[in-house]
Amino acid sequence: MSDKVPVTVLTGYLGAGKTTLLNRILSEPHGQKYAVIVNEFGEIGIDNDLVVGADEEVFEMNNGCVCCTVRGDLVRIIDGLMRRKGKFDAIIVETTGLADPAPVAQTFFMDDNVGRKAKLDAVVTVADAKWLQDRLKDAPEAKNQIAFADVILLNKTDLVAPDALSEVEARIRGINPYARLHKTERCKIALPEVLGRNAFDLDRIMEIEPQFLGDGGHHHHDHDHDHDHGHGHGHDHHHDGGLKHYHDEEMQSVSLRTDQPLDPDKFFPWVQDLVQTEGPSILRCKGILAFKDDDARFVFQGVHMILDGDHQRPWQPGEKRESRIIFIGRKLPEAKIREGFAGCAA
Repeated sequence: MSDKVPVTVLTGYLGAGKTTLLNRILSEPHGQKYAVIVNEFGEIGIDNDLVVGADEEVFEMNNGCVCCTVRGDLVRIIDGLMRRKGKFDAIIVETTGLADPAPVAQTFFMDDNVGRKAKLDAVVTVADAKWLQDRLKDAPEAKNQIAFADVILLNKTDLVAPDALSEVEARIRGINPYARLHKTERCKIALPEVLGRNAFDLDRIMEIEPQFLGDGGHHHHDHDHDHDHGHGHGHDHHHDGGLKHYHDEEMQSVSLRTDQPLDPDKFFPWVQDLVQTEGPSILRCKGILAFKDDDARFVFQGVHMILDGDHQRPWQPGEKRESRIIFIGRKLPEAKIREGFAGCAA
């Protein structure tokens, strides 16, 4: 897995600050070579002073990065980039502000040619602290982008009062408790927090979960019965370590773990069948798996119905061999998922 070029999919609603972030990647002297793929050059506002040379689609930057436009064919562009001399440390693909990031992310699983050379590293969503609440009400894409993310930059925090900021943060957590959340002004962030996340190393996601959920990672405390929201008010929130706790009516996450070894002959057919039947409602799934008689950790991630996985590294001596999976999606059949997963034990 390690020789594949990591790909970051960058998404976020119009005006949230993606361009600011891209310009920083293309101009900072970080010593890495990044290839940034944008939809249209004009609308992106790449600073012309940064460009040293250009052929028709690929613009070279004076810090060694390149920026190119996609006109309809992501696969062709990536193929071209992979052939360029002095390959890239990473590729960043910017999706349009209105788009669902899924099709872009899926490209890295589906196209064999691309999949051999590149791997999805992380989906990064830039959210506007001031307008996100409104967008969550009127724009399903905005909610998708939050649910989809591995990393969220809650940007323009300087424009929002502290209590409004913690409110919007609680809303984000209600949709996606697993993303790494960074509060930024003008997208000022250390680039390693955004690039090279190695989203496959789920430890980074999982380390948030117990402290965030406040009870060892089980989602079942005093609102076990609330998932169907029969009652009138839209969401219950209670105080838990200071951060309000929201449950989004449509989006949920289901987190599974077991320290019993799994049987691959049961697990793979189960998860394949699950994403085939529930794929449209499952936005993302990822997991670290401990299979019976297997000394290596198996990691997988999926976007809707498409799954991708690989052995990652040996289990270390003294490391707890447990399997952990998260699903994020709309109206997930939690009981069915838990029951199916329990049946995968070796």
